[in-house]
Amino acid sequence: MNTSEKISILAEAARYDASCASSGSGKRRSSCHLGNTSSGGICHSWSDDGRCISLLKLLMTNYCIYDCAYCLNRRSNDIPRAAFTPDEIVEITVSFYKRNYIEGLFLSSGVIISPDHTMEKMIEVAKKLRMDEGFGGYIHMKTIPGASDELIRRAGLLADRISVNIELPSENSLSILAPDKNKKAILRPMSQINKGISENREERRKHRKLPLFAPAGQSTQMIIGASPEDDRQILSLSKTLYDKFSLKRVYYSAYVPVGKDFVSSANFATPLLREHRLYQADWLLRFYGFNTEEITPNSCPFLDKALDPKCAWALRNPQFFPVDLNSADESAILRVPGIGVEGARKIVMSRRFSKLRYEDLVRFGVALKRAQHFISCEAYHVKNFEKQLPRIKNILIGRELQKIKYIQGELAL
Repeated sequence: MNTSEKISILAEAARYDASCASSGSGKRRSSCHLGNTSSGGICHSWSDDGRCISLLKLLMTNYCIYDCAYCLNRRSNDIPRAAFTPDEIVEITVSFYKRNYIEGLFLSSGVIISPDHTMEKMIEVAKKLRMDEGFGGYIHMKTIPGASDELIRRAGLLADRISVNIELPSENSLSILAPDKNKKAILRPMSQINKGISENREERRKHRKLPLFAPAGQSTQMIIGASPEDDRQILSLSKTLYDKFSLKRVYYSAYVPVGKDFVSSANFATPLLREHRLYQADWLLRFYGFNTEEITPNSCPFLDKALDPKCAWALRNPQFFPVDLNSADESAILRVPGIGVEGARKIVMSRRFSKLRYEDLVRFGVALKRAQHFISCEAYHVKNFEKQLPRIKNILIGRELQKIKYIQGELAL
């Protein structure tokens, strides 16, 4: 099998791994046209300083000793198999980098022989790139649950970001769908990575020339819909991971049946809309000061399909509105649909000099088509807010439907 065939197989096998952020844009024309960005396993991610970068996204091999029901590369699935040697991956990465195709590498792998053996091979790739080739580009390495602490430490010193997939939202589902894996083996490296990042940060305050340990932090991925957990359980787990392990991102991956599953409850693809709503709710947890109970109360364990989580919360809490933008604190303004983190900051800063008018909000990036129903400011007041709730809800649902159809025609309620 030549290199091109291996790239085709192993780049395709890596596409279900969402934890290095978005994939390349879709093909407008055939792959032979100039400017095609979706072939060859090239995807887009973001570095620790916020730059958008292009990564070569590959599996080292799609052979695997595990038989996880949700995974394309499980040992019982009849698919073409291939494997790269460390030298081959190094050669491909350097070659692509010199041609300006990529700025970095995302490297994952099926588990071959053992977690330690697989991690050693992946570390060998990163070490050869860094030491032998002088490669200073971005490297994201997927660590293998069950690998030794020493191997995790070595990976963190070579890669910019490392990640461990949490896989499923509960230990019970993990035991059913991934019987070869266990919660402890997944959480232990997460804890070690977090500890390594913290200790490295403290040590570098004293010795600035010490090597960085995973400077872009760690992330994880969760499969959604392969198991019966509701959105409340998923978001509660995400919040715990953010608080306990200081994760940069939790990535949600809508389950897609691949091959013949041995679990009958996981035979249908999860709607992409559910994944989309979870990302919106995740953003509220991380940047907007919401908690899990507010986003998914006991009465609503699943996120609303017809409304984004912020609008859904606003309609459930009419007593909070309208918010006076000239007097409310920033945390209250952040809860207004249509006002983002940057917009709220600008509003608080600007009102120190003069009272805000409705016309001023456009230059702050406020989405007035949503925000206008929930705010008051100089010479603009929403009257009889609670009586208008049914009308407001219909307007918001209509706009959300238009947005969903625009983003992806396949999404349906």
